[in-house]
Amino acid sequence: MKGFKDFVMRGNLVELAVAFIIGTAFAVVVKAFTDVILSLIGKLGGKPDFNSIKPGGVPLGAFLTALVAFLIVAAVVYFFVVKPYEAAKTRYARTEVDAAPDENVVLLTEIRDLLAGTTGTAGRHAEI
Repeated sequence: MKGFKDFVMRGNLVELAVAFIIGTAFAVVVKAFTDVILSLIGKLGGKPDFNSIKPGGVPLGAFLTALVAFLIVAAVVYFFVVKPYEAAKTRYARTEVDAAPDENVVLLTEIRDLLAGTTGTAGRHAEI
């Protein structure tokens, strides 16, 4: 039972559940918006949707209605989810500044490099 509790209380599972619930609510809003746009298109065309278009008996209208609905949903998701997310991500992203190293660091690095070059000869006596 403890393992199940640990599984359920993991952060990603809770976040996933919240995302699913918000996504479901967002889908209802997008569906309503799609219905409004399709009805406006229908008023321009004289019909509420394209379902009655059947050239040669092929139900092309149902495909056109689904295609328009998909494009509306894609546009809503892009402009109301993706673009704001990208803007927030760039606004709040940490920028790494390539600052010049401190003067003390530069001096210590030079001293280290000089000592590293003389390490092999220090303490050796010339053989006579």
